Amino acid sequence: MNYRRLGKSGLKVSELSFGAWVTFGNQMDVNQVLACMTAAYDAGCNFFDNAEGYAAGQAEILMGEALKKAGWSRDSYVVSSKVFFGSQTSAPKPNQHGLSRKHIYEACYQARQRLQVDYLDLYYCHRPDPETPVEETVRAMTELILRGDVLYWGTSEWSATEIMEAHSVARQYGLIPPTMEQPEYNLLSRKRVEEEYQRVYETVGIGTTIFSPLATGFLTGKYNNGIPADSRANLPGYEWLKERLMGERGQVRLNAIRQFAQIADEIGTSLAHMALAWCLKNPNVSSVIMGASKPEQVTDNVKALEALPLLTDEVMQKINSVDISGIY
Repeated sequence: MNYRRLGKSGLKVSELSFGAWVTFGNQMDVNQVLACMTAAYDAGCNFFDNAEGYAAGQAEILMGEALKKAGWSRDSYVVSSKVFFGSQTSAPKPNQHGLSRKHIYEACYQARQRLQVDYLDLYYCHRPDPETPVEETVRAMTELILRGDVLYWGTSEWSATEIMEAHSVARQYGLIPPTMEQPEYNLLSRKRVEEEYQRVYETVGIGTTIFSPLATGFLTGKYNNGIPADSRANLPGYEWLKERLMGERGQVRLNAIRQFAQIADEIGTSLAHMALAWCLKNPNVSSVIMGASKPEQVTDNVKALEALPLLTDEVMQKINSVDISGIY
């Protein structure tokens, strides 16, 4: 495992990391979570990602219990959470979501309690909040850092313009700007990370901890010949996933995935390993967040590091020549 600086900060995060999602709490217990996190930790992963909205806060609780059971030295791992959506399952009250100072303060306190840590290494604004002034959000995050509750703050799924506005506000008022951004990035979704953020990398030097490197499972190839009966696409609440596989755009997506799978086969690796390694080829990616519900999946995903040397300039050119223009 190699480690990369988080943007211009001095913090080093593992190039592959482990993230919670709605599967925590909905489908996994603490022993399963601990087994997955231990597999990641033993492989060299030092970054564990979470959010207040994952499984209505249960994901943070389970990760916290797993961290307590693991007993790892606190300086050996980085833990994060994200604020915006709240942890209410339905009908949140006015101040139980968003990026106001009130919700940021209370969500941070709750996250530290659930994760059983004195401070959050990384704290993300999960989405931009059009109802809260950016100055209020930047000031609240700065205050949390000065209090020692948070070490670095960042954004998730913010536009380049919104990130630059936060930096501008920070400069104007002597506040602390965001250090990192957590965007979606994979073979099927590239434009924001590769094009839109280019000026952000060049001017303020943010790091990126990217999520969904396997495009919610599409880039494992398991949907290439139809939707398996036991896949997430057939579960209640995942109708949006099935919709992505159906219709004209779904066929364009599957055609591209089949071409990627052929390239992976030609270079002697799996589609999933190639997809993860491809993300790591981008020098602006600080860490690729893996998701898994079984330790065997974690162990297999880490093998993607072995595929990195296979992605020569010629192979990368071939991968990037696959047409994905009609997918989104």
